[in-house]
Amino acid sequence: MTVSVLDLGDDENRFSPDWLQRVHSFLDSVEGALVTTGGGKFYSNGLDLEWLTAHGDQATEYVAEVQELLARVLTLPVPTVAAINGHAFGAGAMLAMAHDFRVMRADRGYFCFPEADINIPFTPGMAALIQGKLTPSAAIASMTTGRRFGGSEAAEIGLVDAVAAEGGVVKVASERARELAGKDRGTLGAIKATMFAPAVAALRAVG
Repeated sequence: MTVSVLDLGDDENRFSPDWLQRVHSFLDSVEGALVTTGGGKFYSNGLDLEWLTAHGDQATEYVAEVQELLARVLTLPVPTVAAINGHAFGAGAMLAMAHDFRVMRADRGYFCFPEADINIPFTPGMAALIQGKLTPSAAIASMTTGRRFGGSEAAEIGLVDAVAAEGGVVKVASERARELAGKDRGTLGAIKATMFAPAVAALRAVG
């Protein structure tokens, strides 16, 4: 079965409006299964704070667009695996969390929700997404501390499902995705929509 690999980019892969649109356009054509990854030392650093600072009057619409992407990935009717090649921070970590599974590089990169240290509380939708995927103890350990987890530490508490050596992250993620590909899209999409209904409703309640 086909595994579509989306390279998020080779810089910090922040969620600029143009970046969000490119990702949505790619998702429109995904068949079989989806793997996402970055091309440099970042998976994604999340919100484009520079753009947001310059366009503060569009903050509500911007957050709504970010959360729509998270909701879409969360309920995508194909198996999804994030191949976390490097740093995943804030909304970038949330994007990884929206996937069905996560594979992280073992020897480099951090998985982090820095909100407690940068004084940006989680929106209800973002909190619901994370809490829908983690045990209560893992959610507290990651959401209230700002702690940076390396690959092995992230796997130990359940932030990611597996780790891989440098150069093997996409391969391991693709193998897992390929094993799961071929499910009926309507059935899989309905299962995800039901499983994560509270998070999806909260993510789409902005604006």
